[in-house]
Amino acid sequence: MSKLDDLIKELCPDGVEYHTLGEIGKFYNGLTGKKKEDFTDGNAIFISYMNVYSNSMINIDVDDRVRISEKEKQNTVQYGDIIFTGSSETPDECGMSSVLVKHTEQKLYLNSFCFGYRFNDVSMFLPDFTKHLFRSDKLRYQIIKAANGVTRFNVSKKKMATVRVPVPPIEIQRKIVHILDNFTELTAELTAELTARKQQYEHYRNSLLSFEDEQSGDNIPQVELRSVVKKHCTGATPKKGNAAYYESGNIPWIRTQDVKFNEIYEVDSFITEEAVKRTAVKWIPENCVIVAISGASAGRCAVNKIRATTNQHCLNMEIDEEKALYQYVYYCVSARYDELVAKKQGARGDLNSTLILETKIPMPPIKTQKQIVDKIDAFNALLNDLASGLPAEIAARQQQYEYYRDKLLTFTEK
Repeated sequence: MSKLDDLIKELCPDGVEYHTLGEIGKFYNGLTGKKKEDFTDGNAIFISYMNVYSNSMINIDVDDRVRISEKEKQNTVQYGDIIFTGSSETPDECGMSSVLVKHTEQKLYLNSFCFGYRFNDVSMFLPDFTKHLFRSDKLRYQIIKAANGVTRFNVSKKKMATVRVPVPPIEIQRKIVHILDNFTELTAELTAELTARKQQYEHYRNSLLSFEDEQSGDNIPQVELRSVVKKHCTGATPKKGNAAYYESGNIPWIRTQDVKFNEIYEVDSFITEEAVKRTAVKWIPENCVIVAISGASAGRCAVNKIRATTNQHCLNMEIDEEKALYQYVYYCVSARYDELVAKKQGARGDLNSTLILETKIPMPPIKTQKQIVDKIDAFNALLNDLASGLPAEIAARQQQYEYYRDKLLTFTEK
């Protein structure tokens, strides 16, 4: 990186200029006036909330479509634009950025729960530079401060306009992109290998749960999830400003970011007995099947291995063990993730209790369920052994990337 240091000394020995977003560009909104049916059999690509949330670079090779009439006036996303998620359940996840780094002749329309930003002078930044810049720690810190809310946080464009960004010379931007892209390419290769392992597991799990190898497969009844659920509920978020609900709390409080196809043994959020007494928060027993119903996490599921409470964005299902094993139901719901995602409603993409509970799963006898659970558990353990080194190596690579990203994107102000 000494070449970069030499370049900085040559091109900006006194530092680089900083500008607020309000000074050098303008914000614009996503789609307006659209109904649910406009997102069925659409004729134009739209950029979804999850597309922005999950990718530093907008993925334009997607099936997300919206109906746009010939004379309709809507904002479109252009090369170099930065897209931000407008809201989330926590301030830390607000304002996640994604950049359109490819030229395309297709018109791209933006999800209404996101907003766009366009530089007045598009030659000021390389899009490949801003994809790193706007996810760096210093920019994220400023963006998070632009979010307000209690149970759901929304980004203020007025506050976003005050976010200050460095504007280094293009030659320096290009050099930084080259360095950082090398890190991300290595991480992507490892991630692709881990993804292949997971796909192998999912194929095996789905094959078992489809009963395609069973002669009696046609005789296995398909039942709505609600038929094996003894009780279900959603939780709540106690008022954030009330210290009596949180201070010195020792009651585990599960949020959707804890729900990620896993067994939950511990959480990092807690509430008090007072919160349980005075709000809509409810205790749930161990071994509930929990499905996230809102935002970026919607459709993911987990099993709580501890007695706990949850926020309102979780559907908590206590399984009737006389009818079904909770582990079996969890595996079935996990296998229905794509089906649940397809049921999401609204531009942000939410589920609700009815949509989840009406989902059908195969219901063999308990003995058969136990055999399937044992097979999936055994295969999962084998897969984890095979892939045990990959997650750790990916995490190390990501940590290395973030270290150099934040170091390289810190400039002395001119």
